[in-house]
Amino acid sequence: MTDQKNSKRSSNLVNVGRITTVFGVKGWVKIHSETEPMENIFSYNPWWLKTRHGVQSVEVEDYRPHGKGLVALIKGVDDRDKAQELCQVTIAVERGQMAELEPGEYYWHQLEGLTVITEFEGQVSRLGVVTRLLETGANDVLVVKGDSDSLDEKERLIPYIPGQFVKTVDLEMGEMRVDWDPDF
Repeated sequence: MTDQKNSKRSSNLVNVGRITTVFGVKGWVKIHSETEPMENIFSYNPWWLKTRHGVQSVEVEDYRPHGKGLVALIKGVDDRDKAQELCQVTIAVERGQMAELEPGEYYWHQLEGLTVITEFEGQVSRLGVVTRLLETGANDVLVVKGDSDSLDEKERLIPYIPGQFVKTVDLEMGEMRVDWDPDF
């Protein structure tokens, strides 16, 4: 494992999963993947683990599906005690490793932090900032938190449905325009 300080380097990182718990006694760990499909997490190398001691670069030595999830063996981690030290640690990768998307497609991390402005029935209002997204099955949902510059400080859940509720996304401006009733 290579140590890396929390600095500008970490600002180039995108969270893609989490090491949840140990699996067995030979150093394997359970992985919660936020990639789609979940096995895509193993296409990134290296992984950057965000530990309480800083960011560490690691390589996956082996992995496999297990039940409805995944397990992995981290290179240099060969027993349960070493694996335990990595539990509840976020897995990140460098932005540059992520595949190029088609126009109009976005990674969740690109939408987080965008200012959300509604244009509902001729009224323009700032609703807040996208703090995270939720996967619901039918469609993803934006969690928009109001702040001191917003219409109010309410938290709103807005379905991420381009063309219906989401009108435009402008990453350069850091803004998303929606058609959403501010009373909801």
